[in-house]
Amino acid sequence: MKLIFMTISLRGKSMEVSRLFTALLVSVSMFPAHFALAHSTVRIGVTDGPQAEIMQQVKKGALGRDLDLQIVSFRDGGSVNRALATGKIDAASFQDGVALDTEIKKHGYPLVRAGLTVTLPIGLYSRKIGRLNALPRGATVAIARNPLDAARALMLLHNYGLLEFRDGAGLQVALQDITKNPRKLRFIELPAGQLAGRLGQVDLAALNYPEASKAGLFPARDAVGMEDGRSPYAGVLAIRSKDARQPWVDRLIAAYHSDEIKRFVLTQYQDSVRRPW
Repeated sequence: MKLIFMTISLRGKSMEVSRLFTALLVSVSMFPAHFALAHSTVRIGVTDGPQAEIMQQVKKGALGRDLDLQIVSFRDGGSVNRALATGKIDAASFQDGVALDTEIKKHGYPLVRAGLTVTLPIGLYSRKIGRLNALPRGATVAIARNPLDAARALMLLHNYGLLEFRDGAGLQVALQDITKNPRKLRFIELPAGQLAGRLGQVDLAALNYPEASKAGLFPARDAVGMEDGRSPYAGVLAIRSKDARQPWVDRLIAAYHSDEIKRFVLTQYQDSVRRPW
């Protein structure tokens, strides 16, 4: 290939175009790495409902950060963590921090929290009272049989001053940890899917967000009590520990925590889905 050399005048001095081009290449190569983000494709697992809906919005904003999100939907939360741990997906957005810690401890998964997502609050629902301070002495309270939802329900009742627990009970409290129950509340444990159907028979029922949503109930509108967005059960983005320093992680969190997502969550869910960030 024959190189054609041209000259240009730069303040009276002649410089060959080839030399100028070389100088420019050297200058560009010295720019900090963050000026040229590498394109990344990230497979992220979600469950149906708000987690999937919000991630679809995050996907749009992530494109502007050179991040292509491939959203993979799962019906079973346990399957998401297995897929993440075995490398079938790169990240997961469907669970709260306590649930993730429980999965890590139970299965030894090499997973870590990368950032906060949203809180799908558990709510206290009733067809007999309009506010919690009207709950009668000896009232019947239905809670989920599974330990994680039961603990959330009991912690919520504690936060409203209705229960106290033994020292050291921690977040995974159970009925046997109750030390003070001034209203003599009576508890019944049921499968989570049966709680909404028993609302007409109990004074109060604690429903997680998915079960309440199936019944047409939304915490901000229908509950007499609900979790705060910054509860210990706030949702988290999970990744493999070996990926914690990958550049795409910070870009994904930035896309999730953007003003556009704040507006979407507020308008779409009317405060029934909450932001802990």
